[in-house]
Amino acid sequence: MLDIEAVRSRFPSLNNETVFFDNPGGTQIAQDVLRRMQHYLLNTNANHGGAFTTSLRSDSVVYEARQAMADFLNAARPEEIVFGQNMTSLTLHVSRSIALLLQPGDEIVVTRLDHDANIAPWLLIARDRGCIIHWVDIHPEDCTLDMQDLERQVTPRTKLVAIGYASNAVGTINDVKRAIELAHQVGALCFIDAVQYAPHRFIDVQELDCDLLACSGYKFFGPHIGILYGKYELLQKLEAYKVRPADNEPPGKFETGTQSFESIAGLLGCLEYLAWLGTTFGASFTHQHQELLTGRRLALRQGMEVINAYENELSQTILQALTPLPGLKLYGIADPQRWQERVPTFSFSLEGWQPRELAEQLAIEHFNVWNGNYYAVEVMARLGLEEQGGLLRVGLAHYNTHTEIERLGRALSTLKK
Repeated sequence: MLDIEAVRSRFPSLNNETVFFDNPGGTQIAQDVLRRMQHYLLNTNANHGGAFTTSLRSDSVVYEARQAMADFLNAARPEEIVFGQNMTSLTLHVSRSIALLLQPGDEIVVTRLDHDANIAPWLLIARDRGCIIHWVDIHPEDCTLDMQDLERQVTPRTKLVAIGYASNAVGTINDVKRAIELAHQVGALCFIDAVQYAPHRFIDVQELDCDLLACSGYKFFGPHIGILYGKYELLQKLEAYKVRPADNEPPGKFETGTQSFESIAGLLGCLEYLAWLGTTFGASFTHQHQELLTGRRLALRQGMEVINAYENELSQTILQALTPLPGLKLYGIADPQRWQERVPTFSFSLEGWQPRELAEQLAIEHFNVWNGNYYAVEVMARLGLEEQGGLLRVGLAHYNTHTEIERLGRALSTLKK
């Protein structure tokens, strides 16, 4: 289904011996991204809102990228897409606006499975507004969210539920649809961190009915840029912290200062690459979605289906490579029958090795892997691993190969101190 050599040929940085398994921290970028960014800087480089040619061209590129991102998330309109520096900055920014809706004693629900970017902003506004934080626990045996605990934590006083779509630490995909339903039943908002989900699966914000959702372009093959989706009526309602001459309507009122327009252009190139992927390799998925989606939205859906199918194969290979190794303990879902419940991010410990020490040794063998807590501090604390240096993380993307995984298995099996 997927011609892996054709895919890899569109990623210039893959033309060396380095194996990029550091993808959850940031993926490599497609040639389409570089082309768009270079063209922008050479031909369209100007600030927003001018009457002259380069400014008009720049605004046109931004609008096209906004529409493409709306297609990627299946948003109802491009004005529901807000650009910013990264997911963390956008979340902190919009959290200040949400704080204005809160009163002392109101409740906010967060989970112990999330990246701190979807925890700390809510802890801060709870402190400032006198709100109560409720924590949702996890099942340590497979690192899944305790959905019964989520149901207990959501009460009539809940005003916000913050939940990750997929864990950046252990790969678990959460039932965000259920979380949104629980929030809406009590009149609360639901904020989704989709940073780790976006590189692997299609996101449909209208089907989810989420209020706010954030992701980062550099986690799905694009440049360093953050994206915030919000229901238009909600974005209109929220008071933005902005300079006075800035736009008073969404999305402009949340896009503080001058944006990185070249990065927005690069994001457009990234989405063009994903649409190419779907058009070129996703024909077998067309019949599943063509009644609901057309044009670029269909192509992007097909592209993400292609990625998901191939990454499921990679997940099987990494499981075969890791599980036979003596002293290796994998955290998270390890049942191939449950691959749809996780993204291909695998974290583990190896007896006799500290995670940092192991990462340094693998770097000598040209493997890029992460160690530590990956800012998922609550996950590591809950698993009792924070004081031990966290875990080693291998995160796969659709440009990785079975051969690279087999190389990793051999490298781990021959480690010597």
